[in-house]
Amino acid sequence: MRAGATNLVALAAAALVAATAYATEIPTTGTEFDTSTGYRTSRYRAPLPEWAPGSTRIFAADLPALINDQKAILLDVMAAEGGGYDPATGEWRLTKVHDTIPGAIWLPEVGRGRIDPRIERYFRDTLARLTAGDKSRAIIIFCQSDCWMSWNAVRRAALLGYQHIYWLPEGIDGWRDWDGPTIRADPQPVP
Repeated sequence: MRAGATNLVALAAAALVAATAYATEIPTTGTEFDTSTGYRTSRYRAPLPEWAPGSTRIFAADLPALINDQKAILLDVMAAEGGGYDPATGEWRLTKVHDTIPGAIWLPEVGRGRIDPRIERYFRDTLARLTAGDKSRAIIIFCQSDCWMSWNAVRRAALLGYQHIYWLPEGIDGWRDWDGPTIRADPQPVP
């Protein structure tokens, strides 16, 4: 077994242990959560739990092996700060430049706790297109450090049936701390 594959097996085993240990520690009640869905709906920049349901927690150092060995898809779910999409064209109007990990696809607003049906369809259809309908394809979801939008997006992807979701809770900040390169992100248009 190659070293990268051995590391991935160790990651999966650690995630299973963590999922069991922290299963009762993930809060989904309180004013920050929608009690009917369990998604966080406010105060998105706050400390995160150790794991997100349906995923394996990873760190910046794990990205190269996942991308090279599993051809993992990188999804940046950072919000479009101060902007939104044009309902007529689907193009994003942005007031702030956003940098991301090279190769990542930026899907703004899909990590909010309450999303409109068009953004929900945008997330579902983009995942289906990127994975060619293969729900076993590896997906890495991230935002910024201490950003519940990545946690929400992981949960949303897991509920859609995706089976190999990796969560990078330190997000782009952890990638930069690891001296990873960044590029300017252009958000995917909303169909």
